[in-house]
Amino acid sequence: MYPWLFRTFLSKMDPEAAHHSAMLVIRLLGFPPFSWVARAFTKPDPSLRVQTLGLTFEAPFGVAAGFDKDAVGVDGLHALGFGHVEVGTLTAIPQSGNPRPRLFRLIPDRAVINRMGFNNRGSYAAAARLERARRRRHRTVLGVNIGKSRIVDVENAVVDYVTSTRLLAPVADYLVVNVSSPNTPGLRSLQAVESLRPLLSAVQDAAEDTPLLVKIAPDLSDDDIRDITALALELGLQGIVATNTTIAREGLGLVTDEAVIAAAGAGGLSGKPLAPRAVQVLRLVRSLVPDSFCVISAGGVETADDVRERLDAGATLVQGYTGFLYRGPLWARQINRGLVRR
Repeated sequence: MYPWLFRTFLSKMDPEAAHHSAMLVIRLLGFPPFSWVARAFTKPDPSLRVQTLGLTFEAPFGVAAGFDKDAVGVDGLHALGFGHVEVGTLTAIPQSGNPRPRLFRLIPDRAVINRMGFNNRGSYAAAARLERARRRRHRTVLGVNIGKSRIVDVENAVVDYVTSTRLLAPVADYLVVNVSSPNTPGLRSLQAVESLRPLLSAVQDAAEDTPLLVKIAPDLSDDDIRDITALALELGLQGIVATNTTIAREGLGLVTDEAVIAAAGAGGLSGKPLAPRAVQVLRLVRSLVPDSFCVISAGGVETADDVRERLDAGATLVQGYTGFLYRGPLWARQINRGLVRR
């Protein structure tokens, strides 16, 4: 049913408008009795539970940051069977993001290019919503992804991140420092160890007991990944999210018409073409860290076989986003059932 709906209607809609329409439905699913009905159909099998970060995840597969930027759909996503939801990226200062259009489909590649630019209503507004979500008895694990406000200079990024941390760490099950989005000027420069060390140290102090992870780009060299992983271990971080979207276009085996790709322009590419590099980065990070260190793999995940490959390669948890567009609302259920069969 969903493939027909996508081909016939959704693929012809503006991608961002289609996303907002889907979020309205997801938000509705978060309210009883709709949530009760959905959970009866999608609740993960108990055999899929994962213990990490001092938390119990109902299943290893969750929603990556970027899908629910403002923490408005966490109950609906829980109802659809995801083992965790990572909201954001949230910034200390509300911002509208980059000009539209800023989201583009590469349908033959089952991929997306986005240059959203951290559009969100700000950390203060999200904190109130997350506090209400945490009070609910039945809920998913809530990760919170934070980034730099666009109007803040890179030199002042530490204060900006710490502001978000103080607001959001008390209402997050875990916190992720995003220094790897390609859509905020200067942000990726913070991945350099000399810049990253003071940033992560300050955020860690502000986060107190909330588990802290850092999200890295697939475009880093292997040596840079080794340096960041070593820093994370040195500082006592609890994990790494690998990876964000890629700015690469060459070498990905893209089959979408070159004119369509050129027309989309700059931005981070996500979806199936990212999978090979995401697996490489996952294997590298896992080879450098102890078993207790949480490694969350993201990038190019679409099927239960994809998730199983990541788990076998050393992922503690797996995240997806772009696959939601191509697989539809039963995506998490399909993956969870596939994992049980395997």
